[in-house]
Amino acid sequence: MLSFLRIERFTSRLSEKMNWIGAATLVFMMLLTVADVFGRLFGSPIPGTFEIIGFTGAAVIAFALPYTSVMKGHIAVDIVVERLPWLVRVIINAINALVSMVLFGVISWQCMKFAQSIRASKEVSLTLQMPVYPFVYGIAAGCALLSLVLFVEFIRQLRGAEVE
Repeated sequence: MLSFLRIERFTSRLSEKMNWIGAATLVFMMLLTVADVFGRLFGSPIPGTFEIIGFTGAAVIAFALPYTSVMKGHIAVDIVVERLPWLVRVIINAINALVSMVLFGVISWQCMKFAQSIRASKEVSLTLQMPVYPFVYGIAAGCALLSLVLFVEFIRQLRGAEVE
């Protein structure tokens, strides 16, 4: 019991920290976009802005997913499920958490393999010649943490946690 609570707190704290990194990255994206727009007004745009926004946008999403899941911030259609008996809801939520955990675990694993592949091939972005693999590793990390959060949710449901 105590170790499960530690794992739950650890995933929650780590998810919150990753969310803050994602939020800071989003602020960076906004500032870069504003600077690029002003630069264009004066005939001096920032080269590679489109690339940087694309890469950092993927990081923002990947880093926000685990915290959103911890906070139950995802959109859910509960019209049918909320009318079912408590045990059936717990079973449905446990199956949902398990399937989602496996899906994001596979996504994380495949992102890791892809990042290793593009790192080995020394692939870089077109305009800035910036390495691509760190961003793919970031996506893998976000999906891995989401998978861990979903594992915690799966265990909570198996233990009979009330559906929130």
